[in-house]
Amino acid sequence: MTPRPTTPRTRFTLPRELGATVPPEQRGLARDEVRLLVAAAGRPVRHALFRDLAAFLRPGDLVVVNTSATRAAAVDGWRADGRAVTVHVSHQVPHGRDWVVELRSPGGAARIRDARAGEMLRLPRGVTATLLTAHPDPVRDVGSRLWVARVPVEGGVPGWLDRVGRPITYGHLRGRPPLADYRTVFSRDPGSAEMPSAGRPFTSHVLAELAHRDVDVAEVTLHTGVSSTEAGEAPPVEWYRVPDVTAHRLTEARSHGGRVVAVGTTVVRALESVVATDGSIRAGDGFTELVLGPDRSCRVVDGLVTGWHEPDASHLLLLEAVAGPELVERAYAAALAARYLWHEFGDSCLLLPDRIRPPESAASR
Repeated sequence: MTPRPTTPRTRFTLPRELGATVPPEQRGLARDEVRLLVAAAGRPVRHALFRDLAAFLRPGDLVVVNTSATRAAAVDGWRADGRAVTVHVSHQVPHGRDWVVELRSPGGAARIRDARAGEMLRLPRGVTATLLTAHPDPVRDVGSRLWVARVPVEGGVPGWLDRVGRPITYGHLRGRPPLADYRTVFSRDPGSAEMPSAGRPFTSHVLAELAHRDVDVAEVTLHTGVSSTEAGEAPPVEWYRVPDVTAHRLTEARSHGGRVVAVGTTVVRALESVVATDGSIRAGDGFTELVLGPDRSCRVVDGLVTGWHEPDASHLLLLEAVAGPELVERAYAAALAARYLWHEFGDSCLLLPDRIRPPESAASR
């Protein structure tokens, strides 16, 4: 069973007005003009724009990005009693045909917690979904927000979502941005229920500046499920792939003293799923249940480009596993003081801990 995360040490209250309600383009900014807070061990916090990212990295560093593309994973329908419902289609059950879904009030504003096993949902194009068991605990059928559902669709659920779905949105957003706003410059492999948002501020200008500074870029794929923002809730099982070329670049970069800088918690999870206890790195793919935190620290990731996460989110434990609680706490305190913007269309952070690799990492050379 997937271990349950503990409570992150980073504690804060997020003022409502610090939630980004529209994409930065609607605020008159280019994607790479969102703010970038740089928190490095042993140095004062610095404030910049995301387009300045390369200035804070070193020649020989390796930036690793996620190629997963966001899917139109929200559909509107009706419950058996006629009440409207929004269904967020998270991910397919590993090695099965059923899907994990989340039920929300119309528009996605609030979680629905009165569903029961056996309930049927009427969805677009004549599709009827049946709730099978609460997820991840099948016996917890009271108050669950996630369910395993049978969604019989001729031709498969992904193609059906392409025809009838829209991007998942939450109550902090104004309007419904188009799917293109949820795609990054790296998007190539459709499969994420929600945007791997740490990569959104990257542009051709940022990539050119990285290349000019001799910072390489490598790729992984991890398809995200719905956000895990509730206190004590573990991240979902997610499919990932780390190709041979990326495993090779990781090994080469580390052997020459370069830092591995992950773009987003999704990339951290993928990379840490393929590193052995001796520090060696291998290619791989499959479903990962990895939960980083006090009981499992990072072995390969040396830095992290990330957005700003909700209070009590399990993502904060992952950030603390990468950068250490002290650095994460300092970054969040500075972001709140400087009024950075939160959520998927908000501002960014670069965490650079002073990581000393264990001697066994030499095995990867």
